[in-house]
Amino acid sequence: MSLIKKHDDEQNIWMLDLSGEIDIYNADDLKNDLQILIGEHQSDVEIDCKELKYIDSTGLGVLVSALKMVKEYDGQVKLFNLKPHIAKIFYLTGLTKIMAIEEKADEA
Repeated sequence: MSLIKKHDDEQNIWMLDLSGEIDIYNADDLKNDLQILIGEHQSDVEIDCKELKYIDSTGLGVLVSALKMVKEYDGQVKLFNLKPHIAKIFYLTGLTKIMAIEEKADEA
C-alpha cells in the first residue's frame, strides 16, 4: 500500500493517491496516516483509487472511519477512479449511500 498526499490550501482539500492493496496487514498504517492528515487540516478528502488493486473489509472500515472523522466538521470523503471490481464492493456493501464515489478524468 502506498499513499501519496497533497493538501490544496486554496480549496482546503486533501488530495490522496492510494495504490496497491489495503488489507488486514496494512490497514492500521493507512488509518494512522489518515488520522494524522485529518488532524493536521480539517479538510475534505479526495482519494484517487486509480492504482488501488485490492481492498478487504478491514480497508473498507478504515475509509468509513475516515468518513466519520471528517463528518465531525461537516467534511466529506470522495473516492474516484475505482476499478470495476472494487467499485462493486462499495455497491454491494451499501457504502455508496454514505460515501461519494465519482469518475474523474485524468489531468493532463
